Amino acid sequence: MSWLKRNQNVEQLETEVQQIDQGIPLKWLDADKASGLVTGTTWGVPWHRGQLARDEALELVSEQGESLPVQSWPTAYWPDGSVKWTAHAAQLAHTGKERFVLRKAAPSSQAIPGKQEGIKVTEDDAGITVDNGAIISRIRKSGEVLIDSLAFPQAKDISIAQSGKLKLIVSDAPGRTDGNRMAYTSHIAQVSVESYGSLRTVIVIRGAHRPAASPSGADQAVEDEHLLPFIVRLIFYHAQATIGLKHTLIIDGDPAQHAIAGIGISFEVPMQGELFNRHIRFAGEQGWFSEAAKGLISFKLPGFIEPKYRDQLQGKKVDWNVQDEQEQQYKQLLEDAAIWNDYKLVQLTPDSYTIQKRTSAACAWVRSIYGTRARGLMYVGSEAGGIGLGLKHFWKLSPSGFELSGLGSEQAEVTLWLWSPEAAAMDLRHYDTTTHVLSSYEGAHELRSTPHGIAHTSDCMLHLSASTPDLEQLEQLAAILEYTPLLICEPERYHATGVFGRYSLPDYHTEGHRKMEEALESIWKFYLQEIEQRKWYGFWDYGDVMHSYDPVRHTWKYDVGGCAWQNTELVPNKWLWYSFLRTGEPSLFYMAEAMTRHTSETDLYHLGPYQGLGSRHNVLHYGCGCKEARIGMATLHRFYYYLTADERIGEIMDEVKDADYRTVTLDPMRAYFPKDEHATHARSGPDWSAFCANWLVQWERHESEHYVNKIKAGIESLKQSPHRLLDGPTFGYDPDTGRLSYMGHENYDYHMMICMGGPQVWLELAELLEDETWRDMLAELGAFYNLSPEEKSNRSNQAFAGHSQRWSIPMLSTLIMAYASEYYEDDELGKQAWSFLTNVTNHWQLDRLQPQSVDRLEYPYPIQEVTGLTTNTASQWSLNVIMCKAYIGHLL
Repeated sequence: MSWLKRNQNVEQLETEVQQIDQGIPLKWLDADKASGLVTGTTWGVPWHRGQLARDEALELVSEQGESLPVQSWPTAYWPDGSVKWTAHAAQLAHTGKERFVLRKAAPSSQAIPGKQEGIKVTEDDAGITVDNGAIISRIRKSGEVLIDSLAFPQAKDISIAQSGKLKLIVSDAPGRTDGNRMAYTSHIAQVSVESYGSLRTVIVIRGAHRPAASPSGADQAVEDEHLLPFIVRLIFYHAQATIGLKHTLIIDGDPAQHAIAGIGISFEVPMQGELFNRHIRFAGEQGWFSEAAKGLISFKLPGFIEPKYRDQLQGKKVDWNVQDEQEQQYKQLLEDAAIWNDYKLVQLTPDSYTIQKRTSAACAWVRSIYGTRARGLMYVGSEAGGIGLGLKHFWKLSPSGFELSGLGSEQAEVTLWLWSPEAAAMDLRHYDTTTHVLSSYEGAHELRSTPHGIAHTSDCMLHLSASTPDLEQLEQLAAILEYTPLLICEPERYHATGVFGRYSLPDYHTEGHRKMEEALESIWKFYLQEIEQRKWYGFWDYGDVMHSYDPVRHTWKYDVGGCAWQNTELVPNKWLWYSFLRTGEPSLFYMAEAMTRHTSETDLYHLGPYQGLGSRHNVLHYGCGCKEARIGMATLHRFYYYLTADERIGEIMDEVKDADYRTVTLDPMRAYFPKDEHATHARSGPDWSAFCANWLVQWERHESEHYVNKIKAGIESLKQSPHRLLDGPTFGYDPDTGRLSYMGHENYDYHMMICMGGPQVWLELAELLEDETWRDMLAELGAFYNLSPEEKSNRSNQAFAGHSQRWSIPMLSTLIMAYASEYYEDDELGKQAWSFLTNVTNHWQLDRLQPQSVDRLEYPYPIQEVTGLTTNTASQWSLNVIMCKAYIGHLL
């Protein structure tokens, strides 16, 4: 009997009736970050195999038993056709204290409002109009303007903001500010309704940038130039004046020729009314920079004006009492005051921003404020209303910024800079002119460092307001910008359903378990501290962590080839996501979310010759000559997709489904096996296991028989190999059939099979396919891996030599050993697995981390360090402990 069935018989039978009758409890991810607003939110819920049929309706219920409008759709299926994951959208009060229940709806229940009550979408040849009840958005299908206008339904012909488009500044001098700069603008290629619902609708706009204005005498080739594809998603919730905007930029230029000097999103904002009522707001570290085109301050502030001045800075309309002679005299005095037309906030580094303003382009900028970490929200408006623009992780993604021009004119322009033109132009060239394979652990002698095809996605927000929000309202908007409201299940729900395979929940019932849990917590908390301590921030870097540590310089090896950025090596993504799933800890979610957003975009190629492959760890995220499928395999990202229904992540997981075909032109084993009769070569792990990871997601999301058959073809090939999964690990590979061809055994390092996420994929497939032979093959590998050379030779009829350099690093094998221990009911094998996690004294074993302070003269600022630590060890040790506690926890 499979583990999943056993699990269902024990856990599910105890809870199934209660869950079906009473529903699935839901809570907010982070009660401490609640905004207090009624806000749109989207989340995912897992289901037991066979529990939910695809035609069954669901309803959302408050703690008080009130049925709430909810939009639901399936995102994954079990092999039997039942629903594995559902996604849901709703508008809910976000105070952090509310609890909800999702349950099956009675046949007569109305789970979502009718289309007439919810979002309305109309389409014609010119564009798409979305009326969500709070905003009418007109989206163009061609040209440079993406969003034609944003207006309120009660005055749909009066734009609050208009002419929303993208800005791109390109320099011919990478890394410098003195190069020639050329302005590009957005050019739409395609617009479509990606998903439609009464409560949530997504419009996707695709295109590229072209020169905003052709230089004098330019030929047609220049005018027709297109550069840097973009994808913009607009996310609408019913009755919400806030629109989510996800901006994806894909690099397709030559970094020696084209250097990005600015990436922006801009709108025109019509200005009406008195200058006193035209406002600018910037979110600072904790409060707000608040000014107007003309403030009520003069060289001397009269007492009778001060209350009005305070109200002005709160956004209240300034009205002058025509009967009050003092007020009229003061108003006349202010006719002489300067009009501040232009403002900008520039966040050049994670710890430094500047706010400046000026009266006109003919005059100097005046510094208003130096600060550290601006929170990434700007509001601009007048008596006619205004718009707020925001960027999630604003200071973490520096250099970023905001710019406003023309506050005192009839029409202002506001720009959110995702890369500020105040910074040096982006330099995406390699860090050296050659590779350093021997000295620096770089993966190949070939210099394949190229950003061509990498991407970056920014999570942004638009908010329309009929009048200037007060500071408390702005604070609420800043909260939902940085901490997207998300409902989650209890950890027990994720665990019991088996949707991500088998892992453990926290367990402290013995001293051994307690020590393991304390060590697990100390490791992820240390990395959380390191992100801040080492300033692992920046447009291209935020979300990743470093690979190896230099105890002499007291720094990570940021400049040593393959020892710098981690780039999903040894799957830290899975470590963080499983850690979150078992605890529900918000900080773990934020770490894993940032890593998912980064690694799915920047470490992976989305177009060009390497599309579907990623770059191995390096000084630059795209710098290593090894381009492999394992870096961007879909199972690294599906946690985030199923928990949030993020469309961009779903798109990326589909992009990699045929990554195996890329290996025909870039064989991952080209340095070891010359071209032969096989189309290409693949190691059973991490190459074929990564292909399986991609196909597993295609199977569960789209019920694709084609991709599950490719999985089965590979498994059947291994079954027919002389020693099954023990052979290889390098095989000939045919991407057309998915078959692996035997080429011998011990022909590459076996630890690569088991440290890149392969065991988690294989064990999950064993349950989904219900293939007893495949289970036996996995158990055989777990029992064989750490045998002595003599035992390996005897068990294989002298076929295997069992050299330690091939069967190395026992700690990495502990999950597959734990599986074998349970499968064979061999406690001694399980005890040996625990010994590799607890007693081994080399760098692949960890205990509770105890950071030590560094001598104050040996590093530029005070830090704490753990010498000898590698992220390889941290992620694999933690992941194996989490998994082993599920299989052999009774032996700890």
